[in-house]
Amino acid sequence: MAVLITGGTGYIGSHTIVELLGAGQDIVAMDNFSNSKPAVLDRIREITGKKIRFYRVDMLDKPGMEAVFRENNIDSCIHFAALKAVGESVARPLLYYKNNVTGTINLLELIAEYGVKRFVFSSSATVYGKPPSVPIREDFPLSPVNPYGQTKLMIEQILADLSASDSGMSVVILRYFNPVGAHKSGRLGEDPRGIPSNLMPYITQVAGGKLPYLPVYGNDYNTHDGTGVRDYIHILDLAGAHLSALDYTERVRGVEYFNIGTGRGYSVFDIIRAYEKTTGKRIPYQIAPRRPGDVDECYADPGKANRLLGWRAKYDIEDMCRDADRWQSMYPQGFED
Repeated sequence: MAVLITGGTGYIGSHTIVELLGAGQDIVAMDNFSNSKPAVLDRIREITGKKIRFYRVDMLDKPGMEAVFRENNIDSCIHFAALKAVGESVARPLLYYKNNVTGTINLLELIAEYGVKRFVFSSSATVYGKPPSVPIREDFPLSPVNPYGQTKLMIEQILADLSASDSGMSVVILRYFNPVGAHKSGRLGEDPRGIPSNLMPYITQVAGGKLPYLPVYGNDYNTHDGTGVRDYIHILDLAGAHLSALDYTERVRGVEYFNIGTGRGYSVFDIIRAYEKTTGKRIPYQIAPRRPGDVDECYADPGKANRLLGWRAKYDIEDMCRDADRWQSMYPQGFED
């Protein structure tokens, strides 16, 4: 029996595959390489010594996806595949609704047809929108402020309805906060296409001289230093949460929601200072206007995941900065190297 990983060559998917292989899981992966590169498969094999079954297929290509199910004995699925840039979703909402929601419906129709009952979904803290307070609990109001977050919330509702219609289903929804860092080997990391939209890869490219300075989008937020505060979590901690979630689906039926974060918020300036302290590299920055869809503060209360999944973040902000810098230093052009 195998675990199907959609978006398997993406940043989070690839690190999760490494962790799953280390735990002895049989993996089938798929991706369309819209935000990743084939070289990721070589890196996974180099790190783990194992080769996975891989299909290049788009979520909107349902017949192509059906071949994955037809040719493999799949009993569970971790669903990462999605477009994920908040700013792009504001500019191109129809693209996000079509890709993320329609693609997921295609996948779920196949899961139902082939009798797959265990499902882990890659959701996002963006479903909370502007939270009434922090830290954020799973029972907080859900009110996304951008189309990307809306697609995640729509899929959460679809999964809740699907679970209610089938008493044999076990669905775990993981609401991620902000994954950063890289594999300890330095062989696997975040490799965004074009100019990064996330903070840490932008910082690493500035540190490496690839970009001249870091734009800090807004310094007038209601935070301790005026810059936005987020919960940054090491990619290996996030990957490990999926092993715990997959184990949970073996024991519990129905649908459950978990925040996956450290429970601590860091501002943009906090991250800059931590990176400079950890690596000894200076990060020049310039203040820029706020981006649409950004909120003041967003960090997790991870207590529910600690209790029910038995999962807890192990790495601190220095680990995150050090590992991200190692990846960027070893491979300044990402997977093109």
